[in-house]
Amino acid sequence: MEKELINNSQSNIYPFHMPGHKRRGSDIGEGLDPYAIDITEIDNFDNLHHAEGIIKDAQAEAAALYGAKRAYFLINGSTCGILAAISAATKMGDKVLVARNCHKAVYHALYLRQLHPVFTYPEITRTGLQGQITEAQIRAAFDENPDIKAVVITSPTYDGVVSDVAAIASVAHAHGALLVVDEAHGAHFGFGGGFPQNAIALGADAVIVSLHKTLPAFTQTALLLLGGMREAAVEKFLGIYETSSPSYVLMTGIERCIHYVRDNKETAFAQLRSKLDRFYQKVSGLSHLNVVRKSDFSADEAYDFDESKIIIFTKEAMNGHTLLELLLKKYELQLEMAAGNYVLALASVMDTDEGFDRLADALIEIDSQLEKYKSDFEEFYDILK
Repeated sequence: MEKELINNSQSNIYPFHMPGHKRRGSDIGEGLDPYAIDITEIDNFDNLHHAEGIIKDAQAEAAALYGAKRAYFLINGSTCGILAAISAATKMGDKVLVARNCHKAVYHALYLRQLHPVFTYPEITRTGLQGQITEAQIRAAFDENPDIKAVVITSPTYDGVVSDVAAIASVAHAHGALLVVDEAHGAHFGFGGGFPQNAIALGADAVIVSLHKTLPAFTQTALLLLGGMREAAVEKFLGIYETSSPSYVLMTGIERCIHYVRDNKETAFAQLRSKLDRFYQKVSGLSHLNVVRKSDFSADEAYDFDESKIIIFTKEAMNGHTLLELLLKKYELQLEMAAGNYVLALASVMDTDEGFDRLADALIEIDSQLEKYKSDFEEFYDILK
């Protein structure tokens, strides 16, 4: 494994995938030797589960950055935060309104707490992607199930579709229920650049953000942010679900990420938006591939869309897996994932102009070759080998 990881880090393969630091750690601080700072809860270094010193201070900085009442470091990833938030929001056997396109950790919480789910289903957009959960759906669910105690939604989705969190929070609170938002893919929300506002600012009671997905932080690092949820209940369940041996390497990575965003949010997210706008403009004339924009969704399909999720539909030319393989093998671009007829590239504030140019140029070349060889795709694939 070590050899393969080193080879990958030294290759020319550009990472349009998680984690959001894009292997550019030196750009957010001086290099760290992980072995030199890997300790346990020794004197003067606090304890994550009973934070009273440096960890407490670092968590307070995270809370201030997001405008939350409290913030908790998650070393088990967002999974841990989802389990803790849902458990804290409910009693055993409660009824919970759940968006059907949720993370598997939500289902695990339902199982562990013996909760009774009322499922609501996302809109299916014209593109075939799963869309938003609407305020009307939440109202209808409460009309039929007034004893719902908590609402759990995912916003943004993996594909970047955003729901109207403020409206959903208002409905939930009007019925005495708590709102838990899995915002794992929206850790960059609320810092400008034309990206959506974060769910804490919109009235959610608990929000889980994966720093490592879209910000410069190590894999497995996340935050649980509190709005209206009781701290004691959350801390009880974090003590159950989170590791008793938290990594100081990962916690230091969280702190570095928070400091980076705090010190650079006025410029970093505006610069990312500028790079994205330039990329989308370059690929706007494609014929056989389609790069999705916010304007491709109707108001019924998506309340908002996060354009740092670059979705490329293949139309009739090829399937998503073929495009992903082609981009990797010929153009040395590693994307996040492929589905039946599209691929997903993830962008972050650490992406470079060179990376966006490589992706745009690759798509333009592939598209032009598809036009030339559209009557003989086999010959097209031979040309690009």
